[in-house]
Amino acid sequence: MRRLATPFGILATVTAAFAYVGTVDPNEPGHYPVCPLLKLTGTFCPGCGGLRSAHAFIHGDLGAAFSANAIATAGYFLFAAVWVLWLVRAWRGQPLRIGLAPVWWWIVGALLLVFTVVRNLPFGSALAP
Repeated sequence: MRRLATPFGILATVTAAFAYVGTVDPNEPGHYPVCPLLKLTGTFCPGCGGLRSAHAFIHGDLGAAFSANAIATAGYFLFAAVWVLWLVRAWRGQPLRIGLAPVWWWIVGALLLVFTVVRNLPFGSALAP
C-alpha cells in the first residue's frame, strides 16, 4: 500500500486547500492578497478569480465557479481525472507517465494566452472574474 501514499497525500493536500478556501470566503475583502498583475496593471491574469472559482466549486455552484474562472474550473475536473488515473496505475504497481509532446505544451500556452487576452477585452467580459 506504500505505492498509494503519494496519490493519497496529494489528494489530502488538495482537499485541505479546497476546505480552507471553502471556509474562508475569497469574496470578502482582506482574506487573501490581491493578484499582483491586477494590482499593478489592472489586467486579469489567467489565475484571477481562481479562489472565487474554488470557493463556488466547493459549495457546489458550478455556474459561479465557471463564471469566476473557466480555466480553473476545467482544471479541477482535469485534476480529478489525472488523479484517478494515477491511483489506478499506482494500485496496479505501474508508474504514472503522462508524456506530452512539446506541441501540446505550446497549445496549452496558446490557450492560456488567448483566454487572458479575451477576458480583458470588452467582448470577453463574460470570462472576467
